[in-house]
Amino acid sequence: MRDLTTGVKYFLQGQRWVARHRRWWGFGLLPGLIALVLYIAALVALGFWADDLSAWATPFADDWNGSFRTLLRGTLTAIVFCGGLLLAMVSFTAVALLIGDPFYESLSERVEEMEGGAPPKPDIPLWREILTSIRDSLSVLVRVAAFGLLLFACGFIPVIGQTVVPVVGFCVSGFFLTAELTSVAMQRRSVPLRTRLRLLRGRLPLALGFGVPVVLLFLVPVVAVFAMPGAVAGATLLVRDLVPIPDPAPEPDEETDRDDEDEAEATGTVPTP
Repeated sequence: MRDLTTGVKYFLQGQRWVARHRRWWGFGLLPGLIALVLYIAALVALGFWADDLSAWATPFADDWNGSFRTLLRGTLTAIVFCGGLLLAMVSFTAVALLIGDPFYESLSERVEEMEGGAPPKPDIPLWREILTSIRDSLSVLVRVAAFGLLLFACGFIPVIGQTVVPVVGFCVSGFFLTAELTSVAMQRRSVPLRTRLRLLRGRLPLALGFGVPVVLLFLVPVVAVFAMPGAVAGATLLVRDLVPIPDPAPEPDEETDRDDEDEAEATGTVPTP
């Protein structure tokens, strides 16, 4: 229970951080705005073509009674459009992170510097960082799609499909959204995706406490754009809890070394370097 509330606190702390640093908040808005425009265009196109897609997918209903054909295709159209909305909600963060990787990298690094130092950035080419981000995002989306199909099938179970399944769906979305948002700070620590997911599973209440409120907030795409910079900042703070920065190795104590040499001379032994 403590980790659950801590996850919520990290999200709120991230929003407070960008509220105190308005320049970085504005800087982090740009990728979300670009992604929002792209998604609005895609959803408008889906709205126009959903009826045609339903008719194409159900040729067997052409000879049905008009009311039954209309009911079937109307239901399928609603499912297609709702599925598009769900996919947009889940993938919005991944696309915004992909578009805004340099923006969010700078924002995350700035958060770490102000909170007590950021780990050194891995010495890898930019193109390789981008390819890694794309690969990880696609891997997360495949996992989300697999869970989505399973939950969609379970949604037809009476009672459970209308009560338990939606709650599980929000938890699954929250977990993978946390995985996406923490990717910036995790990649700076050279933590691969599988290890990242294992760390989050090990602190599942923490991941859900952070991710589920973000999912609920991101149900409104416009709100998602304005909350995205704070979500990245909060995810960075969460990563500092999951993967603390190791303390630098202490410098050799010259006075201690000198005492060891004096003792070696007195006993006639040779100190080990």
